Amino acid sequence: MLTEKQNTGNQGEQLAQSYLEQHHYTILETNWRFGHLEIDIIAKDQEHIVFCEVKTRNSVAFGTPETFVNPQKQKNMIRAAHFYVVTKRIMQEVRFDIFSIVLGEKTEIVHIQDAFQPRW
Repeated sequence: MLTEKQNTGNQGEQLAQSYLEQHHYTILETNWRFGHLEIDIIAKDQEHIVFCEVKTRNSVAFGTPETFVNPQKQKNMIRAAHFYVVTKRIMQEVRFDIFSIVLGEKTEIVHIQDAFQPRW
């Protein structure tokens, strides 16, 4: 049985995936793992392989969801993305996006493209 936090997270990831598909992205992976690291969604557009972090909250009482993608989370995503690119022999440019989703009477989805840059 999933906790309320897990249900909220799953709902946000489904919304982000639907958003990407509606905007003509191809979903390559969901909840992809490298050891203990995880990337919520890996997608592809015409130019990039896009590594997405999805943050979902029920309110903004403690801040907007994207503020919870801290430098350590970014570093972990970059490490996992590097492994993915190397093992899959990907030659496309990469991009790191964040989905900030607030659930409520009116669900708000904010797609932040190129949210941070890797420091290889």
